[in-house]
Amino acid sequence: MDLHDFKDVAENYDRYLEVMYAGDQDNHENFQEFYLKLAEKYGQDGVVDIACGTGAVLLYLAERGIDVDGTDLSEEMCRVSAAKAEKMNLKLNIFPANMTTFSSGRRYSLAIIARSGFMHLPDQKLQIEALKNIREQLLPGGILTFNTFDPWPVMQAEQMATGPDDYSFRLEYVNSEGNREKIYNAISYNPYTQQLFGNWKFETYDAEGNVIDERIRPLLMRETYRSEIFLLAELCGFEVLDIYRGYNGDKEDLSDPNSAAKYKSNLIWILKKKD
Repeated sequence: MDLHDFKDVAENYDRYLEVMYAGDQDNHENFQEFYLKLAEKYGQDGVVDIACGTGAVLLYLAERGIDVDGTDLSEEMCRVSAAKAEKMNLKLNIFPANMTTFSSGRRYSLAIIARSGFMHLPDQKLQIEALKNIREQLLPGGILTFNTFDPWPVMQAEQMATGPDDYSFRLEYVNSEGNREKIYNAISYNPYTQQLFGNWKFETYDAEGNVIDERIRPLLMRETYRSEIFLLAELCGFEVLDIYRGYNGDKEDLSDPNSAAKYKSNLIWILKKKD
């Protein structure tokens, strides 16, 4: 199991992400507006939000009249997202499925994998399976967008020296039961597999500051270099149209071979299905 498969994580996901992204420390400012613009540009024949989580993008688009379905590997995430949709009086098709095999019975003009969803595919084999399957779910000329980030050697070196009990404080928030909770990370890096792996530790406190619960949840992700994405896109029947650095509209210069060295960025890829 991965972090997002657990019921307690799904129920508190929105709460701790709000704290995590406060002040735009992870470059997520305007991310919902960014995907709305993409949906208005490319989603005229339907949008599918893959790895939709608790619905941050899915519900935002649906509220604004976009024809959108949602899917996620985690049944718990889908359950939370569906409950939120019901409260908002939105009738949506939200279903648990693996992005390597899913099919809703329809095809779309836009597929969105927001935030780090693509990075939870832990090896190239699964990345290829996912890209090929998503291609089959798209209409001719359909668009796929997903995120990666530029691997940072300094951080990789630190993570290579991190052990399973070398926890670092990440954030503090109030959980769904009204208790204060702290999150700690112990994340390592394997340069051979390009995998980030480790655990998140959740500590829950009572009103007197005593620890009343501790939960360990695993995490596994893969860092993918820009050069790999270009090769994966070509292999799986896509062409790279654009790369954005974050959600504020700044584009990479695809004609500049040194562009990758200039920024440490959250990258949003825009791929087009080849006929």
